[in-house]
Amino acid sequence: MIVDQYLNIKLTNVSVVNKDKYPQLTSLKNCFIRGSVVRYVQINPNDVDTELLQDATRKEYSPVAGGEK
Repeated sequence: MIVDQYLNIKLTNVSVVNKDKYPQLTSLKNCFIRGSVVRYVQINPNDVDTELLQDATRKEYSPVAGGEK
């Protein structure tokens, strides 16, 4: 999965969980979802790198990164 700053999402190696309900999606392998139509994204907590997020937050709000002296 690749996500950009506009919340556009590119999914690769897509698999359909409920093929009986969504037979039109069975041949789908890759998918692009435009960010303006995304309402909610659910991510497995085990897939989130909290250390990386905390480091990014620290860097964003540090006086040096913000341009302050």
